[in-house]
Amino acid sequence: MTARHIGDGERRARLVRRHHLAPSCRAADPVEVARDLVALHATDPATVYLSTAARLAEPDKAVSALEGALYEDRTLVRLLGMRRTMFVVAREQAAVVHAACTRAIAVQQRKLLVQHLVEGGVSAAAADPAGWLADVEESTLAALAARGTATGQELAQDEPRLREQITLNVGKSYGGASNITSRVLFLLAADGRIVRGRPRGSWISSQYRWSTVDSWLPGGMPEVDTGAARVALVRDWLAAYGPGTVADLKWWTGWTVAEVKRALQTIGPVEVDLGAATGLVLPGDEAPVEPAEPHVALLPALDPTVMGWTGRDWFLGPHAPALFDRSGNPGPTVWWDGRVVGGWAQRAGGEVVFRLLEDVGTDVTSAVEAEATRLAGWLGVVRVTPRFRTPLEKQLVE
Repeated sequence: MTARHIGDGERRARLVRRHHLAPSCRAADPVEVARDLVALHATDPATVYLSTAARLAEPDKAVSALEGALYEDRTLVRLLGMRRTMFVVAREQAAVVHAACTRAIAVQQRKLLVQHLVEGGVSAAAADPAGWLADVEESTLAALAARGTATGQELAQDEPRLREQITLNVGKSYGGASNITSRVLFLLAADGRIVRGRPRGSWISSQYRWSTVDSWLPGGMPEVDTGAARVALVRDWLAAYGPGTVADLKWWTGWTVAEVKRALQTIGPVEVDLGAATGLVLPGDEAPVEPAEPHVALLPALDPTVMGWTGRDWFLGPHAPALFDRSGNPGPTVWWDGRVVGGWAQRAGGEVVFRLLEDVGTDVTSAVEAEATRLAGWLGVVRVTPRFRTPLEKQLVE
């Protein structure tokens, strides 16, 4: 049987509807956004808020709604996940992401830190570095449980061994000495024992107070089998991002090809023809999708839609050199009708400016101008500078 062809236009129609980009497809609350996109990229804290606001029926409520979901109701959780990257996910998804991705990261990173303790000259750990590190972790966890919430600096007061320093990459520009506080907290979080809570500053701050998982999420984080979690995560990705390729899944998850194919074998996806590649969709998800109404969207740097696939030509076109940095991180993007047509930035005075990279006509340009004005008003006194600067974003703020 010949595989059904799904062209770029239909892929974009699916993207628009499932990622809540058109006004008629907007989401009711941040949990719906996170659940339907599987995970919100959170390396840059501002991305979570800007990505959510772009998709809500009432964007002006994005900040208060997100803070309520993250810190009061705790229906959203911030954790390390795919590709060793920070994400915000729906609470029920946290255990799946942890089992599917984070658990293996913890094992690898603990081995690396033990190696660094030896190479970095921590004499106290010389006799038994793994045992010494385990003892420091347990002591840190106990200190956090006693405090309730704490910063890394506060925990280092309770457990002085967190201030031990390791010296790496001697003689290199990026080398030097650093204490192990953040690395130990990273490991405890990757093990699912502690969690990032409220930021120390505003919603664009990247410094958080920590809590134990059991105190932050009553009942803790359920144990999920790794294989079952990977199947569940791939199924969710296909529902949100399909059709996609094995290469897309390998990149997005950070797994090996064998691990991706093992999860796919359980699901039994349907192959579709994408023209230059074979795509995959969930069984029963082959039917055509009606396009939503034409629309403009301004998405932030590292937005989950832009980061959903490694093969992006079908919505990005030739614009990657202007809109991505050298490491492959996307900057802020301007979208028209399900495809990227330019980029935007916020200047020091608060103005949101943009540049279109193709001719989309005067009506669309006017719609982009209106959306940029609206976004500037929404941001108010807040100034957002992407963590990873891209060529066009830097040009726009000069």
